[in-house]
Amino acid sequence: MAKDYYIKNMVCDRCIKVLKSEIEVKGIDLKEIDLGRVRLNIKNNEELYAFKKILDNNGFEFIDTAEDKLTEQVKIILIKMLDNLPIYLNDRLSVHLANELNQEYSKISKVFSFTQGVTIEKYFIKLKIEKVKELIQTQEKNFTEISQLLDYSHINHLSRQFKIETGMSLTAYKKQQKKNRNSIDKII
Repeated sequence: MAKDYYIKNMVCDRCIKVLKSEIEVKGIDLKEIDLGRVRLNIKNNEELYAFKKILDNNGFEFIDTAEDKLTEQVKIILIKMLDNLPIYLNDRLSVHLANELNQEYSKISKVFSFTQGVTIEKYFIKLKIEKVKELIQTQEKNFTEISQLLDYSHINHLSRQFKIETGMSLTAYKKQQKKNRNSIDKII
């Protein structure tokens, strides 16, 4: 019988590709895979052990509590938002998350802050700053276009947040030779 397993640190299509490939190599019956979730038909303890080993070898972890599952769902929603630019939120982020997760935002916020030690808003800012770095490196958009893609009301708002998070201006970051970017799964 197929069962859903919730996985921590699955943050991109490459994560899905790697996990899918390794599961198939081990001959485990993969039914479905998405960011943060895998549906498998595991037949015995050896397959379960092999699956756990795949996760461990690739920096993934089982999510075994409801709180961690909710936290990972929030992260995945936010990451997906940044994968589909431009960001257009009809409502505030809190309303969007409450609707997506079908839960009260106060509960979502408390659980996220408790499990991550940072607010959802602060986490989302950190994600957006990493996306800004990525967009600067591609050199396809200017700063104003980047700010619009990421739903900033004004370039100055983006500039201030970027300076607070990185310690340097957008221009200084663009000019430096070494681009310091953080892996999405390491952002907290």
